[in-house]
Amino acid sequence: MLRKLIFLTSMLSLTLFVSAGLTNFDEANKLYSEKKYEDAAEKYESILKDEGVAPEIYYNLGNTYFKMNELGKAILNYERALRIAPAYEDAKFNLEFANQKVTDRIETSEVFFLKKWVRITMKALTTNNWFYLSAFIFIFALISALLFVFGRNKSVRKISFYISFVLIIVSVTFGVFSGMRKNQMIEHQEAIVMDGVVIIKGSPDKSGTDLFQLHEGTKVSILSTLGDWFEIKLINGSVGWVEMKKIEKI
Repeated sequence: MLRKLIFLTSMLSLTLFVSAGLTNFDEANKLYSEKKYEDAAEKYESILKDEGVAPEIYYNLGNTYFKMNELGKAILNYERALRIAPAYEDAKFNLEFANQKVTDRIETSEVFFLKKWVRITMKALTTNNWFYLSAFIFIFALISALLFVFGRNKSVRKISFYISFVLIIVSVTFGVFSGMRKNQMIEHQEAIVMDGVVIIKGSPDKSGTDLFQLHEGTKVSILSTLGDWFEIKLINGSVGWVEMKKIEKI
């Protein structure tokens, strides 16, 4: 209840922000506190465009759009905050809260547990976090390898060999996670439905067969692009085509 109250009444203070943008951020917060949500949203958007992105800005912008009943834009900005800072707990909580307002209740299709685990684990850290962790573990792997090569005690050499082998595998795995996260950040393969109701077509054409409909705030994955259309996929495996203007990439 307390977290929900915070969600509805307060804004997160941005303590670390460039001095040139501090006044603009404070002004946006002031507009929000005065319930001038449209002006606040415009100010936050301006900061993101002119002064650079930050998870706190996306988070506050999401809160502002939620107040304006712009569910799609609220979810979009919470998702963007989490793309930059996966461990951002306030954004996680507010995203979950906002998702409860989404009309569509799509059941997740069965996913191989290992693939699901990899997907969840990969999103736990940023691409830089995975890279630094990979490099850190690789250093320890090298130290273990040196102990194996130059160690005089047979037991120490044996243990060092196995430790080095395991650490190298872990380091490579984390390096792969870093690359996957980087690709995810660049490719923008996920998007949010922005219109109230969107008809998903069987082909990239307005005259195509109607397959099903989605509502504002629903998250989709983008498979391919053709003209002004995206081929999308839902978490339950359903696939179809939607006009680009109906959704926005995270």
